Amino acid sequence: MAGFSRQLGIDLGTFHTQIAENDQILVQEPTVVAITVNEMKMVELGTTALGMMGRVPESIEVIRPLRNGVIAEYELTEILLRTLIRRVTGPTLFFKPQLLISVPYGVTSVERRAVQEAGLGAGGREVNWIPQPLAAALGIDLPINSPTGNMIISLGGGTTQAAVISMTGIVSAETTSVAGLRLDDAIASYVRKKYGLVIGQPTAEQLKIKIGSALPVDEEKTMDIQGQDQVSGLPKPATLSTNEIVDALQSPLEEIVTTIRRVLEKTPPELISDVIDRGVALCGGTSLMKGLDKYLTVALGIPAYVVDNPLTCTVEGTAKGFESLDLILRNHPNYS
Repeated sequence: MAGFSRQLGIDLGTFHTQIAENDQILVQEPTVVAITVNEMKMVELGTTALGMMGRVPESIEVIRPLRNGVIAEYELTEILLRTLIRRVTGPTLFFKPQLLISVPYGVTSVERRAVQEAGLGAGGREVNWIPQPLAAALGIDLPINSPTGNMIISLGGGTTQAAVISMTGIVSAETTSVAGLRLDDAIASYVRKKYGLVIGQPTAEQLKIKIGSALPVDEEKTMDIQGQDQVSGLPKPATLSTNEIVDALQSPLEEIVTTIRRVLEKTPPELISDVIDRGVALCGGTSLMKGLDKYLTVALGIPAYVVDNPLTCTVEGTAKGFESLDLILRNHPNYS
């Protein structure tokens, strides 16, 4: 039976869940579910559920079942995974697939076990995990199987992970919850303090994507928004500019830099030399924010660059991970 089993790589992220097989991405959906409050039954998931966020009656709740990259709502995560896997395999599982699921670096054994059990409950025959920085490195074809230092920084929605990798193992790494959602929170807090205007996370995210920057710019963009007046509760407009978003983001960006520096401080000098020569690879949705590569280059004193496939390299790496699964399991025991 194992010979007919499909091998699916899964990137189970706070913002998005992706499934890949070989070199093909089969599923990309927001990690969001909508449920009925009374019966706890799933109404929608993925893109449709995301569109319902902030727009539904009290009888329906829209939930992100993962927080900071780990499972917060186990049953909903299992349902989400099962539904997405069935999209790939079809409704009848004659041969259950093998799953390799990415998890943030540094999660506890209990959190890893929750991922594996969710994968088994979703229909997996065999479920293993791989650290997300290692999966991302595989996905961008870094030479991580050689005794040289390669640094990758994954800037996602729920976590930022910085890691130095050598010989298919993580030499030094750290994970912080300061990532895309925290940047959105910083923008919403700035708008509330300066304009007395309450905005939701989707609006804050749009400000970050459309006019945001990590560094000040000479030619600013502007964006009109609608929010709720903090005093009257009535609708109220405002117009924000790029450099206002820059100001709003400075504190969380400095926290990200502090995390990366701690990783570098724990890295052996020989590998640091390799990292300086090769540069720092940036991936994840947040890495696409304007000026972030230049900001990190200046802050770290090491060239930083955004990879060619920042949104998909992690899931592509999980699919490639089956080729060297024995080595990955030896360096990162799955049931420790």
